[in-house]
Amino acid sequence: MANIKECSQIVDNYLKARIPFISVRTCERSRVLDIFRKSSQEIGIPIYVHSISKGMRELIEDTQVSDDRSLPGALDFISENMPKKSNLTIILTEMPDIEDDTDTARQLMDLTLLATENGGSIVVIGNKPVWGQLQRLGMSLTLDNPDEEEILEIIKECIDPYRGSMEIQWDDTDVKKAATFLNGISKIETENIIVTLLAKGSILKEDINEVMSAKERIFSDISGLERIKVNNDILNVGGLAGLRQWLNVNSQLVTADLRGTGIKPPRGVLLVGVPGCGKSLSAKAIAVDWNLPLYRLDLSTIHGQYLGQSEGRLKEALATADHVAPCVLWIDEIEKGLAGATGGGDGGTSTRLVGQFLFWLQEATARVFIVATANDISKLPVELLRRGRFDELFFVDLPTREERREIISIYIKKGLKSEINEDLMNELVELSDGFSGADIESAVNDVAKKAYLDGFESITEDFFKKAFINVVPMTKTNPEKIEDIRNWGKERAVSASGAPIGGESPNNSSKNRGRTILM
Repeated sequence: MANIKECSQIVDNYLKARIPFISVRTCERSRVLDIFRKSSQEIGIPIYVHSISKGMRELIEDTQVSDDRSLPGALDFISENMPKKSNLTIILTEMPDIEDDTDTARQLMDLTLLATENGGSIVVIGNKPVWGQLQRLGMSLTLDNPDEEEILEIIKECIDPYRGSMEIQWDDTDVKKAATFLNGISKIETENIIVTLLAKGSILKEDINEVMSAKERIFSDISGLERIKVNNDILNVGGLAGLRQWLNVNSQLVTADLRGTGIKPPRGVLLVGVPGCGKSLSAKAIAVDWNLPLYRLDLSTIHGQYLGQSEGRLKEALATADHVAPCVLWIDEIEKGLAGATGGGDGGTSTRLVGQFLFWLQEATARVFIVATANDISKLPVELLRRGRFDELFFVDLPTREERREIISIYIKKGLKSEINEDLMNELVELSDGFSGADIESAVNDVAKKAYLDGFESITEDFFKKAFINVVPMTKTNPEKIEDIRNWGKERAVSASGAPIGGESPNNSSKNRGRTILM
């Protein structure tokens, strides 16, 4: 894998060394031809390029050298001219049927041997692998999609000529931000997005959002990933002050230009804890607050029935996440998708998936911020919990008294479009002791339904209280499980609320010491 600068240097070296066969893996033919065109001028060697649409032409002057546009005609041209001209270099842009041992691949191998005898080079550009015996006669390289630095130059080349002739509000900071958002797509896709903005006669500050939307449309049909649309107007998360504080500090690092600083952008957080307390909602809130697209990776759809199928699907999904970066990648109930890794009941598939996911988590450089959630901590692979996998491990506990007050207020405003008096609020806060956020939402929803059906005048304080009394929280139905979850979190995780895990005030220093956020 190489960026444009590395690829240019490698091509120069291959041509100077007269490597007889060079394969270039890419989907962007024009970028590769630009590289060879530059090398041809610097080294001083003629290069011919063949395509079905134009036939055989001289690369720099773009003059016709053969009228036969067919692929057999191109191979015949190589066979006739390779012995006559020294240092002949010919680029073939369309070469099907050379992945395996085929007649075309063998013919190309014979021509490569002819090139070896005469100091020639045959270059094949494509996005598929080459037959092994043929590839071993030469060298190969893969040209990556443009990195942020190259995309930055592409954007400048598109918009700088129009500064002064139309309104362009983007400064250097905006251009860098756009380059970060467009990282992972091709040069032609980048150019198409920018010239579309230019076509409307101006580029304004708010057009940064259109850049993000345009990139999302390119990857609208994504295998293994689901694009989640979040309604900004109704999304609100109560409590979780500790998690919010950490996110506020790290938000500017997600899209910042960190080259040369030695600082890595935040990779993600793992949210564990009591079910129904806002872990999944937090993933949506992060995407909204950071103004990033949200994608959900459903590990249950990754598993396939054939050997290696699950791993292939996960690899494809994670590679796609890299392409749509910067984004928030939400992995809900991660323990369910990787549960077999702790029990070994699936022939090792989950173990391999864990290994593949951890490798990507460690080595991938794209700005994908992962928000993984888990309810059943006993099923989490221990490798996932090692320090350094995620930036932080947060424990989402039952809401404290003040958090319950905030959550009740949020849901009442959302469902009833009103507020309640302070005395009633105090009673509801006490009645909701031991409730999760989902329990509070359920109680308020019952009130909102009655208000819709019977009118707001039917809602009395007694009805409010009964709605809360009727909810039986998990702390009553399964207190042992809640206690086990909390005991696990006290030693391993940071409290997402900022309050001690398992209670609003520490009972003793050993059980509630927990971990804290460094700020």
